[in-house]
Amino acid sequence: METADKKCVYVLEDNANIADIIEFLLVEELYEVKVCKNAKSFWEQMRLHIPDMIVLDVILPDANGIDICTILKKDVRTHHIPVMMMSGNNHLNKVKSKCDADSYINKPFDLNDFIGRVDYYSRLIN
Repeated sequence: METADKKCVYVLEDNANIADIIEFLLVEELYEVKVCKNAKSFWEQMRLHIPDMIVLDVILPDANGIDICTILKKDVRTHHIPVMMMSGNNHLNKVKSKCDADSYINKPFDLNDFIGRVDYYSRLIN
């Protein structure tokens, strides 16, 4: 599969270990992956290319993932991109009430469940 045919997933996660695991999983599933460790680098990447899906941590060093999700879902250029929010604090019901993400997952997550969600949501847009 050529790079142009691969679905592109942006991962905004500041924990290097978690980011590495997610990147490894997605690359193994033949996704093109761009890991961003902070909101600044994420927005820089968004200016260059619009991904097929975004995996977004709630707590970031320089931003709030809920706010980023809200911005993405309100912008006509990005509202269609599936967003999966990740949280390690087990307060996903609170997160769900504050942002309109397509999926929510607690960390640590089941690897097969994670990949299944990415597969499902990344195929929703062409």
